[in-house]
Amino acid sequence: QNPSSEGQPIGFDDVSTFPRSFSWRNDEPATITFLQALDKGLGRSKAEYRDVMYVASPTGDEKPKELFKTKKRYGGIIWGDKDMAIFFERMTADRTIRMNRLNPSTGKIDSLYERSSNDQYADIGRPITVKNQFDEEVLFVNKAGELILQSSGAGPKGDMPLIQSWNLKTGKRKLLWQCEDGYYEFVVNFVDPEKLVFITRRESTNETPNYYLRDLSKKKAAVTALTDFKNPYAQLEGITKEKISYKRADGIDLTAELYLPKGYDKSKDGPLPVLIWAYPREYKSAADAAQVRGSQYTFTSISSGSPLFWVTQGYAVMNNAEMPIVGEGGKEPNDNFVPQLYLNAHAAIQAVAKRGVGDSNRVAVGGHSYGAFMTANLLAHTKLFKAGIARSGAYNRTLTPFGFQSEERTYWEAPEVYNTMSPFSYADKIKTPLLLIHGDSDNNSGTFPIQTDRLFNAIKGHGGTVRYVSLPYESHGYTGKENVLHMLWEQHQWLETYVKNPPDPKSENGKQKKAF
Repeated sequence: QNPSSEGQPIGFDDVSTFPRSFSWRNDEPATITFLQALDKGLGRSKAEYRDVMYVASPTGDEKPKELFKTKKRYGGIIWGDKDMAIFFERMTADRTIRMNRLNPSTGKIDSLYERSSNDQYADIGRPITVKNQFDEEVLFVNKAGELILQSSGAGPKGDMPLIQSWNLKTGKRKLLWQCEDGYYEFVVNFVDPEKLVFITRRESTNETPNYYLRDLSKKKAAVTALTDFKNPYAQLEGITKEKISYKRADGIDLTAELYLPKGYDKSKDGPLPVLIWAYPREYKSAADAAQVRGSQYTFTSISSGSPLFWVTQGYAVMNNAEMPIVGEGGKEPNDNFVPQLYLNAHAAIQAVAKRGVGDSNRVAVGGHSYGAFMTANLLAHTKLFKAGIARSGAYNRTLTPFGFQSEERTYWEAPEVYNTMSPFSYADKIKTPLLLIHGDSDNNSGTFPIQTDRLFNAIKGHGGTVRYVSLPYESHGYTGKENVLHMLWEQHQWLETYVKNPPDPKSENGKQKKAF
């Protein structure tokens, strides 16, 4: 029986010091596996080996036997047979992922591939699996002795999912199939991996997602439509979607999905009010931060938390606007968090303004969770926006003192970082209208409702324009019909009041102030 986890290490690469991750070995009828840390569970410590995997009998009659050791932190395994398994190692500190081949019979390990976890372009994919006689997933190896890899196909054109074979003896990979340019299509399930018969889901900007059966075993690859779903969002027909690219001031490439209303003509209608919706992410490399993510060819769909509702109300919407926070070399990304937020937001506003579709003086910013945290920071430190919408966020980082997102340092190790990143510390500077929304039963450890309670009181106490909407019985996300509809109404009223038809502040010379 394992002891309590109380007092165990808390770093991102730290693990418990007692045996962990008990599981069954998929390629054998009754073999238990578990892990034991070899570095006292401390990822920052120097150690030749981090973890060891043991195998044991479920009866407990025999002493557990060592199977293999890892030089990085163990990151999962795909069992094959007595001669082969694939296991992964990773370290959050240096953002590395390594794929290895293991011979379970001899314990021999061969390193196959390593990349940065932030480098999506370098991701060769993950080996596919099939069910064995125990009804468990194991590695599929074709008659030629090759693995079949399935990946997102990330590249400068965005995600273009693909399948490739991998000969582990020669190290050569061969492309077997890839999504056609102009579409977003990915494998859902393999029907016959040996013959390369599989089911995909395909969509485009104007083609509703549907399922297809592909058979590559025939000379002329056969494609059979399995479904014929119609567009469930008729109200969104006619809106335009474009994956736009632009640079921030320090040269890092950024992208965003730009949506414009049906029938919009910038020469006749002029620049539109803008809603930017985003979520910051941390990187250790500027090159990785600049990579294109997602696909420009996905079908426009909508969810309860989506900002796309407002493209039907006369707004230009920038969804998934990239907000990378980069820290290279010995610097951590959050050492320069606020200035980089400004660069990202400023570049996004300039991008739509230069296209002539966005009014730089009528821009709102919004986000959920860490996106809400971003929003409050942008309103505290910049004058770029007319309004903000922050849902289910954390605003005082001293209330998450043992780390957050990709920040591994504790409050006591980096108090200046925690205080500088906390918009609560600058509540007296938030004068741009801010709508705060939070589920009153949010059980996400980093975003308890007290975060919004305190920020609201602080802004209100300093004379800021702020509104706090507490949604009953909702957790970190919102699901109740009444709550979702009320959330949308609140957001719409806020945008209409402060962005589309804002109060007309005048400078001393009678001209409207520029947003940047």
